[in-house]
Amino acid sequence: MPKKVVTGNYAAAYGAMRARAAFVAAYPITPQTFIVEHLSEFVNNGEMECEYVEVESEHSALSACVSASATGVRAFTATSSQGLALMHEILPTASGMRLPVVMAVVNRAIAAPINIWVEHNDIMPERDSGWLQVFCDNNQEVQDMVLQAFKIAEDKRVALPMVVNLDAFILSHTVEPVDLMEPSEADKFLPKFQPPGPFLDPDNPVAYGTLVSPDYVQESRWQMDKVMRDAPKVVEEVNAAFAKQFGRNWGGMIDPYMVDDADVVLVTLGSVSSTAHEVVDDYRSKGKKVGLVKLRYWRPYPTEQMREIGQKVKAIGTFDRAVSYGVGGPSYIELRNALYGLSTPTIDFIGGLGGRDVSLADIGLMFDRLLETAKTGKVKRDMVWTSTRGVEP
Repeated sequence: MPKKVVTGNYAAAYGAMRARAAFVAAYPITPQTFIVEHLSEFVNNGEMECEYVEVESEHSALSACVSASATGVRAFTATSSQGLALMHEILPTASGMRLPVVMAVVNRAIAAPINIWVEHNDIMPERDSGWLQVFCDNNQEVQDMVLQAFKIAEDKRVALPMVVNLDAFILSHTVEPVDLMEPSEADKFLPKFQPPGPFLDPDNPVAYGTLVSPDYVQESRWQMDKVMRDAPKVVEEVNAAFAKQFGRNWGGMIDPYMVDDADVVLVTLGSVSSTAHEVVDDYRSKGKKVGLVKLRYWRPYPTEQMREIGQKVKAIGTFDRAVSYGVGGPSYIELRNALYGLSTPTIDFIGGLGGRDVSLADIGLMFDRLLETAKTGKVKRDMVWTSTRGVEP
């Protein structure tokens, strides 16, 4: 495989090309714009055979992908922040119609105040939209997960759309060495598109997204809930198959590090996981039993795996790059739900909002607070705002 130094945006676009997406809906928004620009270059250069459509808004972009996917073709788009918010109306349409659209979301702060840097408050409100969601830690993972996303979404046991999340600028605009897939390798892993369900065909008419009475809606919701609960099996299978073929194992639903004998564990999402990884190594060299769980899948949430870890450790915390105002970080809320009934102390660390740096010292503070809690059995403060002016950590 050729190795090339590329941005996360390029990696996402390259993954879509190698997945042989046959339809791309393009609308620009910082810091996602380069994804669709790279795709336009691939199409213009004859490297990618697809219908590339420039639409008038993000709402139109996802609407176009829904229409294309319903006709039985592989569809891809990308967005960020306010663009994702504008798409909100169509997200449950795609999932409710069980269409395997894949979308890259470059996570960026939602206004106001206006900010173009990384934050997860754009994607967190979409956790109940019926889309599978995975968070990436580096640019290699971005490329690989776009390919995996199509394979997972198109599996008949899933048949739901999927979001691949990458942090704004930290990944989207930062260059890293990436093993770029050859077409033959990608084709071997992801065969020619086979719609997981009926599709629009004049010779075999079907109806999609029709008006229904109260007699049927509840059952459709139950079916989607069951599929989402069962999806981890497919996720793990696809991850194992990818690892076997490409030699890169991303960990499936979660990627634990130094967890087996850990006294305390920190749960992270996205690119901050790399920083936390370094701190774990440093603390371990000093004899401190800390561990890290890179939470890869936000939907479906790995409840059973998190509960198993929570039963073994003396304290567990989450780092949230988002906040549910008046309640806490979204990841923390999910963790508390997973650990319901257990006595394991939990702490929510919120920081990195609007692109604020998350330093080694910040991660160290989190581990120190968790170790202190493990020792005393008491939580000093269950919600800690890190590196926030005027706020005691």
